[in-house]
Parts: sequence; C-alpha cells; structure tokens
Amino acid sequence: QLQLVESGGGSVQPGGSLRLSCGASGGTFALDFYVMGWFRQAPGKEREGVSWISSGSESTNYADSVKGRFTISRDNAKNTVYLQMNGLKPEDTAIYYCAASAWARAGLNSASYDYWGQGTQVTVSS
Repeated sequence: QLQLVESGGGSVQPGGSLRLSCGASGGTFALDFYVMGWFRQAPGKEREGVSWISSGSESTNYADSVKGRFTISRDNAKNTVYLQMNGLKPEDTAIYYCAASAWARAGLNSASYDYWGQGTQVTVSS
C-alpha cells in the first residue's frame, strides 16, 4: 500500500509563499510509476484539483485559479512531490492533499486517484 504524507502547510499573509511536500513510501511500485496530483478542499466546498504531474515530469497542468502562481514538481529519487505556491490569496485557504494515480490520464479527476495523503492545512489571512 502506497503511503503519502504531506507537509509544509501553515499560515501566511496574502502575497506570501509556501512549499508543500508529499513524501511517498511503501507500495509495490516506485513513485515514478504514478501520476501525482495535488487537490484541495475548502470548508463547505467540494474537493478540487489543483495540479498534476506525469510520472517522469514530462507533463504538468494546473487549475485556472492557480496558473502562474503554483508550480508542481517531483523528485522520484527522493520519492517526493512538491507544490510551490506563490502569490497566495485568501481563497487558496484549504486543506491540501496529494494523491497518486496509476492511470496516465488521471488529470485533475479525483476519482482517478488511488492513494491519498491525510492533508495539510494552508491558511492565507491578514
């Protein structure tokens, strides 16, 4: 069973930055087998896809709401995926989850992801 653990969340003022990390361990396959995604869920809202990255980092994609501000990356040798978040806004406040999918076309469809972390809280407030 692949286990994912997020870290790096916290409280920041608008315009600030945070870098989230997602460490992977266990499982039958190495991390480079999986498409990795970041999702978030704000209070009272449905979970939404933020960004995904292909297994070998060839492709990335972002939700329109974070394009130009967030950057996803991965280091398969370290079994870690990152989400660099710059220019944070109050509407970015949410619990952020990383997830792994064995489907190359998982995209931002949360139903396509097989493994999930427990989440890390990001709060953007003045």
